[in-house]
Amino acid sequence: MKFTLSWLYDHLDTQATLEEICAKLNQIGLEVESVENRGAAIEPFLTARILDAQPHPNADRLQVCRVDAGPGFQDVQVVCGAPNARKGLAVIFAKPGTYVPGLDITIKEGKIRGEASGGMLCSLRELGLGEESNGIAELPEDTLPGQSYADFAGLDDVVIDIAITPNRGDALGVRGIARDLAAAGLGTLRPWLAETVEGKFDSPVVWDISYPEACPWVLGRTIRGVKNGPSPEWLQRKLESIGLRPISALVDITNYFCFDLGRPLHVFDAAQIAGGKLTICRGEGEQFRALDGQDYTVGPEDCVIADQAGVQSLAGIMGGEATGATAETTDVFVECALFDPVKIALSARRVGVSSDSSYRFERGVDPALPVSALEAATHLIIELCGGEASEVVSAGAQPAWQRDATLRFARVRDLGGLDVPADESVDLLEKLGFEVQERTDTQVRVSVPSWRNDIAQKPVLAQGEGIPADVAAKAAEGVAAIESESDLVEEVLRLKGLDAVPAVPLPSVVVVPEAALTPRQARLALARRFLAARGLTETVGFSFVSHEVAERFGGAPESLRLLNPIASDLDQMRPTPMINLLAAVKHNSARGWGDLGLFEVGPAFAENGQQPVVAGVRSGHTLRYPGQAGQPVSLWAAKADALELLQQLGVNPDAISTTTDAPGWYHPGRSGVLRQGPKNVLAYFGELHPSLLQAEGIDVPVVGFELMPDTVPDPKRKKKAAPRLSAFQPVRRDFAFVMARDVPGEKLLRAVRGAERQLVADVSLFDVYEGPHVPEGHRSIGVEVTLQPMDKSLTDAELEAVSDKIVAAVTKATGATLR
Repeated sequence: MKFTLSWLYDHLDTQATLEEICAKLNQIGLEVESVENRGAAIEPFLTARILDAQPHPNADRLQVCRVDAGPGFQDVQVVCGAPNARKGLAVIFAKPGTYVPGLDITIKEGKIRGEASGGMLCSLRELGLGEESNGIAELPEDTLPGQSYADFAGLDDVVIDIAITPNRGDALGVRGIARDLAAAGLGTLRPWLAETVEGKFDSPVVWDISYPEACPWVLGRTIRGVKNGPSPEWLQRKLESIGLRPISALVDITNYFCFDLGRPLHVFDAAQIAGGKLTICRGEGEQFRALDGQDYTVGPEDCVIADQAGVQSLAGIMGGEATGATAETTDVFVECALFDPVKIALSARRVGVSSDSSYRFERGVDPALPVSALEAATHLIIELCGGEASEVVSAGAQPAWQRDATLRFARVRDLGGLDVPADESVDLLEKLGFEVQERTDTQVRVSVPSWRNDIAQKPVLAQGEGIPADVAAKAAEGVAAIESESDLVEEVLRLKGLDAVPAVPLPSVVVVPEAALTPRQARLALARRFLAARGLTETVGFSFVSHEVAERFGGAPESLRLLNPIASDLDQMRPTPMINLLAAVKHNSARGWGDLGLFEVGPAFAENGQQPVVAGVRSGHTLRYPGQAGQPVSLWAAKADALELLQQLGVNPDAISTTTDAPGWYHPGRSGVLRQGPKNVLAYFGELHPSLLQAEGIDVPVVGFELMPDTVPDPKRKKKAAPRLSAFQPVRRDFAFVMARDVPGEKLLRAVRGAERQLVADVSLFDVYEGPHVPEGHRSIGVEVTLQPMDKSLTDAELEAVSDKIVAAVTKATGATLR
C-alpha cells in the first residue's frame, strides 16, 4: 500500500517527522517496506528567469546569459548552449556545488571560452525527469525566481510503501492508516463526513440481485450532464505519486476513493446500459472484453454485472470495455457494492486477473461505508465534471455486521507478556473506534467498528462427524470467544508498540530435545557429506527439464508435463537428477573442464509419485601422478561410489548383489544394478550410453550412479556387544579359479564366504585373466581369502582342510575349477 505524506496529512493532523511516522508504522504492525523521496535529488535546483541573453564573443553556438535565481543569485552570469535560451524565459538553475543526476557531474564556477559561468541552466533530462530535449526546460511565465524546483513541481512529497497482512483490509485506505497512527498517539484523526447530494430525478438505471450469496447489497445513482476530461492537477499528482496513470476525471475519482477510503467504486456509461437495469448474477459461460482490453470467460461460480445485452462487468474485479466511461460520456451510473471476499478471490484466480478493487474486496471492506462513499463520490464528480445526480437506487440490504468482543484485562499480560493497565487498554481500544458496552473490574465488552472485518468474525471450525450437536455448538462458541479476545489483545499490544513486547523463549517440552531430522532425512545429509569427502562437488538443479531430454531417461509422461513452464525448454518434471548432472558435464567440458566429479541430492518424478535420488557422475580422466598417466574414468569408480555410500547408510555389503539390467541410459555391457534381494533395487551404476553422450555433444567418457535412499531398509536396532578381537595373526591365501565367462564373479565370492564362516573374515578379488592357457569362453578369477583364527593358531592340516572346503564350495556353486 503506497501513499504520500501530503495524502496522509489530509486525514491526520500531526507535527511528527517522517522518521517518527515510519517508526510508529513499524511499531503498530504496518511494516514500512520503502520510503521514496523523489524530490531529494533535485532539491538544490532553483527556479530562475533569464534577464538578458547575448551571443558568446568566442563561440557561435553559445550565449552569455544574466540570470535571476532569487536571493543570493539575483544576477548570475551563465554560459548556455541551449538554442531556446532567451531573455525573459523562466528556467531551472543549478548553482555551483549542485550535483546533476542526468549528467553525473557537479557544477563548478569557471570560464567557458573565456567567459565566466556561475551555474547551469538545465533541461528535465539533465534532472533525470524527462527524455531527450532540444534545449533547457521552459517554465510558466508567472514562475517566481528562487523557489526550489522540487517544491515548484510538486516532487517534494515523500512516498511511503507499507506491507499489509491479509487481515488488515482497513489499512488499504489512507484514512485507515491515519486512524491507526492517531490511535497510537501520533496526532489527531481529522473528521470526515460525506456531504449529502440531493437527488433531482429518478435514476433511469436500477439494480437487481439474483446472486445474493456473492453480493448482499448494492447502491448506485445516475449523474447526467457530466463533462469527462482530464482530472485536475492535484488529483493527477496523487495518483501518479503511487504509481497510477491518470486516465480521465471520472475514472481517476473512483481510483482516488479506492486508495483514500479503501472503497472500490465503478462508473458505467449510462447511455451504454441496455434495458435500464443492471443485474448482479452468475456467469453463464459468456465472454466479455474488460477495461484492460482482454477477453474473459465467466462461469456459474463467477459474480457478474449484466444488462440486457450481456455481461458488462466482472463484479468487484474489473469493468467492461463496452460500458466504460470515455471522453464522449455525458451520463454515468455510479456503482457501490458489497461483495463476498471468498467469491471475489476465487473468481480472480479463475480468470487470472487481479486489480486494486479485487485486492480490497478479498480482504474485506467496510460494510457500513457504501452510503457515505457514494455521496462523497457523487459530490466530487459534480464538483469536477458538473452535472446533476438522481436519487440513490439499491438492491438487497446492508448485512448485519455488528459484533461484540470481550477482553479480560489479565489476558493482555498472560498472552502478550506486557502488563497494560485496564484503563489504558480500554482507552487504546476506544481510540481505534471500539465502543464500550459493559465494563467490570476484570473485563470489558466492546462493539467492533464496521471497518475492522478481521475482529470477532465467526471462525470456521472443522469438527468430527461423530461429535454430539450440543458439544460441537459449545466448542464453536468457545472458539469464537477465544478468537475475538485474542484479536483485542493484539490490538492493545500493537498500539503499545510491538517492539515493547518482551521476548520470551517458549517453554521446553522435554529436557533433551528431539532430533530435528528423521532417520531418512538424516541419510540425505550423510550422503552429501560422504560424497563431498570422496571428491565430488554438489550441484543443485531445476526439477523440470526439456521433455525431449526426459524421453532419453525413461520417458516423459503427459501427466508430468508443465502447463505453464517458466521456459519452453523446461516443460517436464525430471525423471532423474542425472539429466542435470549430464547438462553440467556438457557445460563444463565445452569450456575445457572435462575432468569432473559432481553429485546432486534431489527429487525424481514418475507417474506414481516422486522419490529422492542421490546421483553422481565422474567424467574425463583420473588425476595424473608421477610415473602414472591419467586413465579414463571407469564404471568401477561409479560402482565404488555407490557401494561405499550404501555401506555408510548401513547396508551390509555381503547382502548386496549385482545384476546387469540397468536402465537404457546406461551402457548395456558396462553397467549394473545393486540389489538387496531379487526385488529391492538400491542403485544403478555404469558408463552412460554412447548414443546419449553423442546426442548431448559430450566427447569425454562419463560414468555415474543413481542411488534410491528410500529403498534402503532402516537399520535394525540391536544392542551392540563389545567387539571380540583375536590375539592371533590372520592368514591370507590366494586362489585362482577357471570358470565360464557368463558366470557372475559375485557368485564365486559368495561361495567363498559361505565355505567356512567361522574362519573366513574377508574375500577380495584381485585378478581377472583371459588369454593363453585359459579355455575359450572361460576366464581366470583370482581372489584373496583372509582367515582369522579366534582360539588358536591354525596348523597346516587345518589350513589344507579349509582350502579344500573353499574349493569344493566354489566348484559346487559355479562349476569352476582350481587353476
